Amino acid sequence: MAVGQGDFPEMLEVAGIQLGTACAGIKQTVRDDILIIQMADHSTCAAVFTRNAFCAAPVQVAKANLAHAPRWLLINSGNANAGTGTQGMQDALASCAALAAVAGCTANQVLPFSTGVIGQPLPVEKINAALPSAVNNLSPGNWDKAAKAIMTTDTFPKGVSKVISIEGKPVAINGIAKGAGMIQPNMATMLGFIATDAKIKQHLLQECLAQGVEQSFNRITVDGDTSTNDAGVLMATGCSAAPEITRNSESYMIFADAIMTVCKKLAEAIIRDGEGATKLMRIVVEQSLNDEEAVRVGKTIAHSPLVKTAFFAGDPNWGRILAAVGRSGVENMDIDKVQIFLDDVCIVKNGGRADTYTEEAGQQVMNQEEITVTVKLGRGEACQEILSCDFSYDYVRINAEYRT
Repeated sequence: MAVGQGDFPEMLEVAGIQLGTACAGIKQTVRDDILIIQMADHSTCAAVFTRNAFCAAPVQVAKANLAHAPRWLLINSGNANAGTGTQGMQDALASCAALAAVAGCTANQVLPFSTGVIGQPLPVEKINAALPSAVNNLSPGNWDKAAKAIMTTDTFPKGVSKVISIEGKPVAINGIAKGAGMIQPNMATMLGFIATDAKIKQHLLQECLAQGVEQSFNRITVDGDTSTNDAGVLMATGCSAAPEITRNSESYMIFADAIMTVCKKLAEAIIRDGEGATKLMRIVVEQSLNDEEAVRVGKTIAHSPLVKTAFFAGDPNWGRILAAVGRSGVENMDIDKVQIFLDDVCIVKNGGRADTYTEEAGQQVMNQEEITVTVKLGRGEACQEILSCDFSYDYVRINAEYRT
């Protein structure tokens, strides 16, 4: 069940990137569950990782290997290899070594990523057995297969493809992501992989990724849970004919804006595919003192089970939104200045229900699949948007049955 699901886009090839998939049978045998990505020599690579204290073994290994000029990514779905202690670290390292042996690189040039059930041993033998098939299937056009291979409870693959012009030369940018539940990233998407053929130094690439993530994946939430495995990677092969992108140049601004656009589109696709979601909620907080305050108010609304279930029911129970704003921790809030809207229908003004509000008008908005909640705090000029979704019966079912 997804809100406004679209077809997987036609993905351009990114020069210097090849993708291979295979079925290892980690949790299911219906579709591929292993993805490998090869980067051309001289590529640069940036990454962001979960801030969860129980970060998964592959996250720890990927963090360490990022300093060794990565050339391969190894991703598996069906098992998170998180909460697995010393054995989990050994398994993550063994998988990197296995791919290195097949691919002809060193183990520390492999970045591993895992997604799936927490607390279960990684089936290393199954993964290692599937790696030769994945290597044999390497192709620059396997983006659709790649997006499907990293899915867990996702109902559709998520991808974005974009071309920009750098000094008259085309630069391609492709991105895929997975995620539907345990979504409140505190750094990046659940798993997201973006590749470009631009030429750019690693520290600038890291800067672009961090900026893009902050305004996209760090502005979405399904259920308020930050995963142990969240990670996002941005690869740049330098294979485009465009000149190198440098700091403080127009090219840098164009490139950074494009990366942010790709991140935002992938982040929105995750929310549209929120587990059991039937409604997309855009929560816009305006007139706050700063961005942090706006995000705090927006996420308080987005995390409220009472708000989320009201949206599922299509019930314009505006008191739940008002209560969430009031408990969001805004110091010295002047409630007489606060205004709250459902789309363009004002529901709260001057400390209570707006005089112009009618239940019929509120109901018309709540019947929609996509709804914007706007909160004007009357305190400043900062503005931030949070994307979220409702809670349905299916969210409970999916997570109650997750390990079965």
